[in-house]
Amino acid sequence: MALLRSWTLMFFIGLLLILGVALLIFWLTRTTEAETDLLATAELVSPSGEPVGIVRFTEAESSVVIEAEARGLEPGGHAFAIHTVGTCSPDFAAAGDHFDPDDEGRGFVHPNWDRRDSVQAAHGGDLPNLYASAEGTARADFFTNGVTLRLGQSHSLFDSDGSAILIHEKPVDYELGEGDTGQRVACGVIRPG
Repeated sequence: MALLRSWTLMFFIGLLLILGVALLIFWLTRTTEAETDLLATAELVSPSGEPVGIVRFTEAESSVVIEAEARGLEPGGHAFAIHTVGTCSPDFAAAGDHFDPDDEGRGFVHPNWDRRDSVQAAHGGDLPNLYASAEGTARADFFTNGVTLRLGQSHSLFDSDGSAILIHEKPVDYELGEGDTGQRVACGVIRPG
């Protein structure tokens, strides 16, 4: 009888260990898949096709962190925005207008703007200006809740035609919330991973 209890106890301990290992493997697999789904990159190129930087996207709890590194820019401010189509060719115009699929004014709103008017004008892809040093390099981090990397949501960067991120020749005029931003000087297709 004692031998039977001993074998029964060992059986249940073994079963618990197997279930524990299986649950751990399942949890680790799900965590890795979720983290992969929440990252994206865009390799920036100049109009001539030369590599000029990279933009990384990471989905955080309530927003997307955008980390930008660029070179070969004119010193000073440059408009920086996500555009509606995930292509940079045959020219940067192919990337379309600013990303704003649900027209809810989710984008960046400068503190100088009257929020009631600006929310109507803000696009989900609007970001603060990017500033290049005297050497033409720029490095910046932004947070936005105007976009998501999650599939199936109305403001996902991964809709049927994808998205691109562009740097413009001139900065956005924060007083007006618009203005002539000049030529598109760098473009990158936003890709998962």
